[in-house]
Amino acid sequence: MADREFGFETLALHAGQIPDRETGARAAPIYQTTSFVFDSADHAASLFNLQTFGNVYTRLSNPTTAMFEERMAALEGGRAAVATASGQAAEMVALLNICQAGDHIVSSSKLYGGTHTMFAVSFPKLGIESTLVDPDDPENFRRAIRPNTKAIFSETLGNPAINMVDLEAVGAIAREAGVPFVVDNTAASPYLCRPLRHGADVVVHSATKFIGGHGTTMGGVVVESGKFPWDNGKFPSMTQPSAGYHGVRFYETFGDFGFTMKARMEVLRVFGPSLAPFNAWLLLQGLETLPVRMERHCANALGVARFLGAHPKVAWVNYPGLADNRYHALTARYMPKGAGALLSFGIRGGYDAGVRFIEGLQFVSHLANIGDAKSLVIHPASTTHRQLSEADQVKAGVPPDMVRLSIGLETLDDILWDLDQALARA
Repeated sequence: MADREFGFETLALHAGQIPDRETGARAAPIYQTTSFVFDSADHAASLFNLQTFGNVYTRLSNPTTAMFEERMAALEGGRAAVATASGQAAEMVALLNICQAGDHIVSSSKLYGGTHTMFAVSFPKLGIESTLVDPDDPENFRRAIRPNTKAIFSETLGNPAINMVDLEAVGAIAREAGVPFVVDNTAASPYLCRPLRHGADVVVHSATKFIGGHGTTMGGVVVESGKFPWDNGKFPSMTQPSAGYHGVRFYETFGDFGFTMKARMEVLRVFGPSLAPFNAWLLLQGLETLPVRMERHCANALGVARFLGAHPKVAWVNYPGLADNRYHALTARYMPKGAGALLSFGIRGGYDAGVRFIEGLQFVSHLANIGDAKSLVIHPASTTHRQLSEADQVKAGVPPDMVRLSIGLETLDDILWDLDQALARA
C-alpha cells in the first residue's frame, strides 16, 4: 500500500490515523491531556533535545492534533504541518517563523480584514514592514520586492473580493527572488485547490471555515511543501544554531520539514497559540465530509449567482464561476472542480436597501463567518473591514454596496426563495 497514490476522498477519511492499537477503536481518539509521562530521565532529555520524536506537552504536540496535522499535509500534498488555535494564528506562526524586526513582506492588498490589520498595524509594531499590492498584475509583486523581503503572501481566493490570484506567475516571481510564496487557501479548501502544486511553498488555513464546516470550531493550520531551499543565504534563522532551542540547526537537522519544526519549537512553543485536542478531533470530523460538502457548496453558489445575475434589484454579481467574470479563466485553471461557496453582489438602492435586505432574510444568517454548512450573509464595509479607511476598503475589493454571501448546503430552491423575498423588501 505504500506505493499507492490514494484519492482525495480516501485521504480525507484515513490519512494520519489507523485504528487504535490498544482498544481497536475505529474513530480517532481524543487525547484530552496536557502532558505525557516520560519513560526515564534520559528519554525526557532526548525529547527536549529533539533527538527523539514524541509528546511532551500539548502546547507543542498531541496525538489527536498530530492526526489532524498529518491529514492536512496529505490533503494539501505537503511534507508536514503544524496546527494552531485559529487561522490568524496560522498566518502569524508561518510569518514570524521567518521574519524578524527589519524584514519585509509583499502581500496582495485584497485580504481578509484581520490579515490586513496584521500586516498594516500589528507587524509594524514588531519592526516588520509590509507592502500591499494589487494582485491582478503579478508584476506588482516583483516591483515591490526589496533586499530585506522574506515572503510573498496572498489568498487563493481573496475574501471578500473573491479575486483569483495567478498562483504560478506569483510563485515564479517568489522563486526568482529566493523567498517563499505563502498562500492562504481558506476560501478554496484543499479539495478545490492545492496551491503547493502551483508554486506555493507554504499554505495556511483558517480551519474554522470549510475544513470544520459547521461553524462550531476554531482552528488553523500551516502546511509546508518541504521543497523550499532555506539554505539559500536569506534565512540564517533556519540554518544557524537556534538560540531559543538548544542550538539546533533546524534546516540541517530536519531537512524538508525543518520549517515546520522551527515553527513548532520557536513560535508555537513560545507564543502558545496551540490547537486544543478536542478542536483537532472536531476538525478531523469535518475533513471526513469535506469533498462532498464542497461539491454542494459550489453547485449551490453557482445557482445563486445565476439567479442574482438575472434579478432586477441586483446591480452586479461577483462569482468567478460565471463565464463573464474577470477571474473565470484563472479559477477554471486552478480550481477545476468548482469556484467555491463565496459570492458578492450589490443591491440597487445602496446602503439602506442593503440593510433592509439583510434584515429581511429568514434563515440565511447575518454573521461574521464563512464556510458554514448554513448560508451566511454580511456587509463587509461596515463589519469585517470597518477598521479600514474608505480608500483601503476599495483597495481590498470592498465597495460600500457589497453584500457577501457564503452559500451553504440547504436546498437550492429554498436559498433562492429566501434571497428573493428579502430582495423584495429591499
